[in-house]
Amino acid sequence: MILQKNIITSILDLPLRQGRRFVAIVGPPASGKSTLANELQKQISGSCVVPMDGFHLSNEELEEAGLSDRKGSPDTFDVGGLELVLEKILGGGNVMFPTFDRSLDCVIQNGGMVKSKDHTILVEGNYLILNKGPWKKISSHWDFSIMLDVSQEIIEKRLLERWAVNGFNADQAAFKTKNNDLPNAMIVKNNSLEANYCVCF
Repeated sequence: MILQKNIITSILDLPLRQGRRFVAIVGPPASGKSTLANELQKQISGSCVVPMDGFHLSNEELEEAGLSDRKGSPDTFDVGGLELVLEKILGGGNVMFPTFDRSLDCVIQNGGMVKSKDHTILVEGNYLILNKGPWKKISSHWDFSIMLDVSQEIIEKRLLERWAVNGFNADQAAFKTKNNDLPNAMIVKNNSLEANYCVCF
């Protein structure tokens, strides 16, 4: 991914709060959030990527709540847990955070760590600037936000490929994409606050 220099400049020009700055990288499922976050991390010394996916509710919790088929929708994340970790990061020092293993379909507790020397925290996820509670409260943490605007055609193609790689047949992949992922993409598109920067594909 080739980044425009003004993205990097805009981020580095942000003042630090208690020694840190927070950048939200937002977009629909399969829009390239992780790719952008990892590229930014390569180009910004002292940065760390914190994925929102690490705050998925467990499969057991989803089953109990009747939300297993909607995994990945706004109601299937531990928003309070994410906010707590963000507050810990702002407090400084080394901070552990959970990650998500897509191949195992589960959260890995303490899967990543923000180091005390890290000053730019790149948080990537679908709903980080969602204009509805409880997600809206999270938006106050961001010093800068980037929205990835990707066509539905590209998103659908990537989602089908993603599910195939993870062992689902064509019919299963199409069902999950149509009935869960694409509705979630529309939630992001229609219910997000305006980002500071938009990357269009």
